Amino acid sequence: MTKADIRAQVYEKLGFSTRESSGVVERFLAIIKRCLAVGTNVKISGLGNFIVRKKKARKGRNPQTGDEIETAPRTVLTFRLSQVLKGELNDRREKGSRP
Repeated sequence: MTKADIRAQVYEKLGFSTRESSGVVERFLAIIKRCLAVGTNVKISGLGNFIVRKKKARKGRNPQTGDEIETAPRTVLTFRLSQVLKGELNDRREKGSRP
């Protein structure tokens, strides 16, 4: 699903104009991006958690040469599925239907 698909769904389901739908989606995503950029976790009930994690520098290995290298500290984003959505996905899988 793309941003355009989300805009279309907002337009169809909520009855906003195309311009309003686009604005709502853009503002919603901007809020999420801003929160994640400053290190705040985002929880969307029924969907899951976007978790910002700090990783320390560590020793790694170059797979081509085998040389040891030091990786820089970094920030990563992980997503943990909510139990509600996990249950829905597993129910569909058990019933043999595709999402």
